[in-house]
Amino acid sequence: MRWYSKLFAAALAATLQACVTPPAQTPASSASSVAQTREPVTILISIDGFRRDYLDRGITPVMSALARDGAVAAMRPSFPSKTFPNHYTLVTGMRPDHHGIVSNSFYDPERPDYRFTMATDDPFYWDAAEPIWVAAEKAGIPTATMFWPGSNVKLDDVRPSSWQQFNQNITGRQRVDAIIDWLRRPEETRPRLLTLYFDTVDTAGHRFGPDAPELEAAVSDVDALIGRLVAGLDTLHQPANLVIVADHGMAEISADRIAQLQDYVDPQTVSVVETGAFAGLAPVEGHEAEVRDALLGEHPGMTCWERENIPARLHYGTNPRIPPIFCLADTGWTILNGPPNPEWPIQGGTHGYDSDAPEMLAVFVANGPDIARGVTLQPFDNVDVEPLLRRLIGLPQHDGEIDGSLAPVVDALAE
Repeated sequence: MRWYSKLFAAALAATLQACVTPPAQTPASSASSVAQTREPVTILISIDGFRRDYLDRGITPVMSALARDGAVAAMRPSFPSKTFPNHYTLVTGMRPDHHGIVSNSFYDPERPDYRFTMATDDPFYWDAAEPIWVAAEKAGIPTATMFWPGSNVKLDDVRPSSWQQFNQNITGRQRVDAIIDWLRRPEETRPRLLTLYFDTVDTAGHRFGPDAPELEAAVSDVDALIGRLVAGLDTLHQPANLVIVADHGMAEISADRIAQLQDYVDPQTVSVVETGAFAGLAPVEGHEAEVRDALLGEHPGMTCWERENIPARLHYGTNPRIPPIFCLADTGWTILNGPPNPEWPIQGGTHGYDSDAPEMLAVFVANGPDIARGVTLQPFDNVDVEPLLRRLIGLPQHDGEIDGSLAPVVDALAE
């Protein structure tokens, strides 16, 4: 039981005393037999908007201890660095251009009158890729999701054995306790792959910015919740491989950095799908050449391309759900199509920028019985997380069917 003796006795004992009140301990006489009967589980934890450098601010004692005793890296999000595209990438190993969730909001040419939103659960929009919980369930591996984009969608008539519809009113503590409750089940129904999602760091980053004290308070709160999870696992004597990730980072924005589409095109000549860190738009019929001539190329604070000419390094531009013209803001800039909404002032932070921007880098921490100790990986793309999860839960690797690979993360695995 190397994980317990090293991790809890040395790295986390003092931290957990300060962060959480651990559940009542199992009597010592039964602890050994309980531990011997429990196989490791894998828990994928997403902290939405947790930028890689938040881990270096001295406010994450639990996560920092897990990183020191496990594997840590800066992880590049897939483009666009938005929530839904990247959460689906993390569990499919495919880039948004290929799995079809190309943004938080979009239109499909086959259904031009319906806008996809973060509440859409129609399988039509999700079935271009198979998330790992579907593959696991088909292989007889029980799964449970305490929130994850797409986990409420039935694909091939399969959902996780247990899942929760996202509800922001369910507190972080309740989310953690649900994971522990699922792990109290008998071995035959106990989930072996679980997901857990926290949204408060992203919310604080948007509202206050990545360097605000409110953001750091949210980071500290989530760190304590992970401490609660670790303490609960220890009480159950449940070995667990924790894989802690984020979907993207966060960049500071300002009303002084605005690129205005209306400075270049007549609003009557374009249909704008989305604005912010990037903008997607389609010329109104008969105005195609006019709009292209006005928008394509570099402008102060943004660059615009036709869909098929988006730079290849972004791996974005072949999916028909991407609008015909795509404009990307410089990091920290905001693209608008008209005056800003007074209810949403341009302040705080946002994401969606170039995946290579340092501000967009996401955290990756892994720790557990099947994870190497004291390893710092080279930065890698988040498409490689799904192959790592497959190895941890015993699923075979894909045969060239996805964008990710185990190779960039293989050093995170214990020998």
